[in-house]
Amino acid sequence: MTKRILVTGATGRTGSLVLKKLRQQSEQFQAFGFTRSLLKVEELFGSTENFFLGDIKDQSSLETALEGCSALVILTSAVPQMKAPPQPGERPQFGYESDAMPEIVDYYGQKNQIDAARKAGVEHIVLVGSMGGTNPNHPLNQMGNGNILIWKRKAEQYLIDSGIDYTIIRAGGLLDQEGGVRELLVGKNDTLLNDPPNGIPTSIPRADVAEVVVQALREPYARNKAFDLISKPQDAPDAKVTKDFAALFQQTTSGM
Repeated sequence: MTKRILVTGATGRTGSLVLKKLRQQSEQFQAFGFTRSLLKVEELFGSTENFFLGDIKDQSSLETALEGCSALVILTSAVPQMKAPPQPGERPQFGYESDAMPEIVDYYGQKNQIDAARKAGVEHIVLVGSMGGTNPNHPLNQMGNGNILIWKRKAEQYLIDSGIDYTIIRAGGLLDQEGGVRELLVGKNDTLLNDPPNGIPTSIPRADVAEVVVQALREPYARNKAFDLISKPQDAPDAKVTKDFAALFQQTTSGM
């Protein structure tokens, strides 16, 4: 029996990878996307088939898209915009549109999704977030005075408290590089960020994050877990490519 899955943020750089991976495994998953722009869907996927048009600020459109779904994958996030090209020697300044602040998108938007999923009887939510949420002074929080990691963290706690089975993946810095060729590492409470093993970069290819999302929808050990996720460099001498995802998830724990 195939599982019906809804992916929000499905036209984003990571969300589109998740949706494509799920659709490649049609014997297990019937995957749908949720988007605000059908034009962007056409550009990325060539067809709007199995896409729902809506806005995460509108719970009714979410409820329609979630009908019959057993799982929801949340990949929505506020995106800062550069205010103006910087002058020589100046740092670029970033901000958010007034209706797209992290409080609106990363907290209330995710809360809407969780509430709609609960109403629809969804059994499992996979939420992709970011490392760094334990540090209120993280530079990402200062960007546009948006406190984006604080709002993401608040939404994660709301999911944990919702009663729905959850998997919260807090990814490191995202790379547009090949997936499936690295060893993946999991941690908790930004320990990998604050003290990376052997000083490795705290980053991970988007493709690997997408694969972990898909595996989390399969593996029982991923249920009710929250964890940080990075990868060893591809050329690390002691690296072993991660293939056993059940074993990876067994290293993770529940709660924030």
